[in-house]
Amino acid sequence: MKTIESVKEMQAFSESMRIAGKKISLVPTMGYLHQGHLRLMEEGKKRGDCLVISIYVNPTQFGPGEDFEKYPRDFEKDEKLAGDVGVDVIFYPSNKEMYPEHYQTYVNVERVTQNLCGMSRPGHFRGVATVCMKLFNIVKPHIAIFGKKDFQQLVTIKRMVTDLNLDLKVIGLSTVREPDGLAMSSRNTYLKDAERESALSLSRALKFAKELYDNGERNAAKIIEGMQKFIERHPHTKIDYIKICDTTTLEDTEQLEGESVVALAVRIGLPRLIDNYVFGEPLDL
Repeated sequence: MKTIESVKEMQAFSESMRIAGKKISLVPTMGYLHQGHLRLMEEGKKRGDCLVISIYVNPTQFGPGEDFEKYPRDFEKDEKLAGDVGVDVIFYPSNKEMYPEHYQTYVNVERVTQNLCGMSRPGHFRGVATVCMKLFNIVKPHIAIFGKKDFQQLVTIKRMVTDLNLDLKVIGLSTVREPDGLAMSSRNTYLKDAERESALSLSRALKFAKELYDNGERNAAKIIEGMQKFIERHPHTKIDYIKICDTTTLEDTEQLEGESVVALAVRIGLPRLIDNYVFGEPLDL
């Protein structure tokens, strides 16, 4: 395994792989790797000849007052975990490499970024789309793998790849959870002991929504109301949103007729956690 910090060196390496007929798979990360990331990497190993991961805490997707400076980082641990999985290259650029002086170009994916996290994190998805476009141009992957926990991010990247005719396949994998059902996230490390139990209200609310759906409920407002009451019974919780949307447009739906996703964001003390469930799919809790 090698670590590459230069954009030009990464591009040259990837070009040599492509000339040799090798299929490149990419797993973009912000580091502080956990089992969810490792699951994406394992899939990348299966689907490609050369597995590249990026470790880069992208400043343009953090808004004022968010946790960019405090976001957990541990490159030595990440390096060991990546090596154990069989990663071929870690792309580990600096801010200067990614956003050099006078940088001024951004990618804006429009409608699918307006709802859900886009409401409370203005500019977030512009940063996400921009850094992913840059990573795609630098690493030159054939396949990029993301987790479905960040459902809006996955939809946004797929929309960008389709709209801009990128020669790239985007794959989304199911959310990896802790044994107690909490969706794995680097931000889980922020949770205090007293808040951990309350954090489980997210996944349990999704299970509650699934049970309503399985019993025939199709009215979005009734499902959302039940979830809201359930979460609010737990201490340390402050709901940002609970919404049921079309999985393609991410627009709110009143009746669950087509494929729909219920997505939620909740502050548990300081950390803001997200989770989601696509109705009709399994939910292993």
